[in-house]
Amino acid sequence: MNIYTAEKSQLYLTKVKSFIDQHILPIEAGILADNRRLNHSSDWTQWQLPPQIETLKSKAKANGLWNLFLPDTQLAQGLTCVEYACLAEEMGRSILAPEIFNCNAPDTGNMEVLYHFGNEQQKTQWLTPLLSGDIRSVFAMTEPDVASSDATNMQATIIEDGDDVIVNGRKWWSTGLGHPNCQVMIFMGLSHLDAAKHQRHSMVLVPLDTPGVNITRMLTAYGDFDAPYGHGEMELVNVRVPKENVIMGLGKGFEIAQGRLGPGRIHHCMRAIGAAERALSLAIERGQSRIAFGQPIIKLGGNLERIAQARIAIEQARLLTLNAAWKIDNLGVKHAMTDISAIKVAVPNMLTQVVDMAIQLYGGAGMNHDTPLAGFATMARSLRLADGPDEVHMAMVSRLELAKYK
Repeated sequence: MNIYTAEKSQLYLTKVKSFIDQHILPIEAGILADNRRLNHSSDWTQWQLPPQIETLKSKAKANGLWNLFLPDTQLAQGLTCVEYACLAEEMGRSILAPEIFNCNAPDTGNMEVLYHFGNEQQKTQWLTPLLSGDIRSVFAMTEPDVASSDATNMQATIIEDGDDVIVNGRKWWSTGLGHPNCQVMIFMGLSHLDAAKHQRHSMVLVPLDTPGVNITRMLTAYGDFDAPYGHGEMELVNVRVPKENVIMGLGKGFEIAQGRLGPGRIHHCMRAIGAAERALSLAIERGQSRIAFGQPIIKLGGNLERIAQARIAIEQARLLTLNAAWKIDNLGVKHAMTDISAIKVAVPNMLTQVVDMAIQLYGGAGMNHDTPLAGFATMARSLRLADGPDEVHMAMVSRLELAKYK
């Protein structure tokens, strides 16, 4: 069965796969090695983007492989969530690929917010350069001093003051904050402290060069700064921006967040499936080429069964994710909440298991950066926390399931 029956999907899938195989994978190891040399310095102000990345971005744009995630025929390629899903999977085979096609998080989610909810001024000032790939952005939501798995715990504030709003708060794990092209954040905080709990929050655009925005450090993930992108911590102290920077109006933060996170979770999960496919391929190649005790190691210790289990798990995860994507396209995010939460639990856990199996077949070589496996392992583990931990998503699934029996 060919899930991607549309001719348009097949065309882009062929082009993206060919581009990755011809232009990205051959230089991936070298670029990642250069990036790791930056990790010796926690001074993110000195981080630089490898020049090959900009060259490949220009090449991808010239080939029409640009902004593939956005369902708009004028600003992008007009692909549906299902149609884009197969492309996100291909991009997931390489840690570098999403940025090269301008389909990288958190920019995709931020662009979707501006596309769906931004006013014309916000679109002109920020969406246009993001779509062009001239700048990057961050999404400032998670806070260090509260249990951010419950977003209603948020302490940061966005308080109206005449024609401005004043922004205060601490945020961390703001992905991409160390990128040399990062210029703006979408900041989420409390505006109406006495309102119903899902009507208290707002989102506002804050340029990073605004007085009072203090980037305090980049955070390591399993000992890696993820240069030149970075996951940053920052403190905003009495930051004043015009009220027209508020997206959709004060008190609309949760409403925007629901629209932002649905498609974004499809993207994350499909990229994770692409990573799992590459990990499985690497595992098979390693298992067939290495000999121990007179046999290829793929035939030892139950490894053949593990390969079969990995294939089964990947296929299950893909179909579950495509089902969620189809519901978003045809029924809307509100009718896909169970499916979105389900994939957010199932897919990162699947990737964790497949990558761990591949690392075990590689032995010591799987622990270092000679292969992308260590990076995939970090990605898999972080995805079980990013956009909500497993437990929150399982609570959502169970709550919606129990509601059927009322």
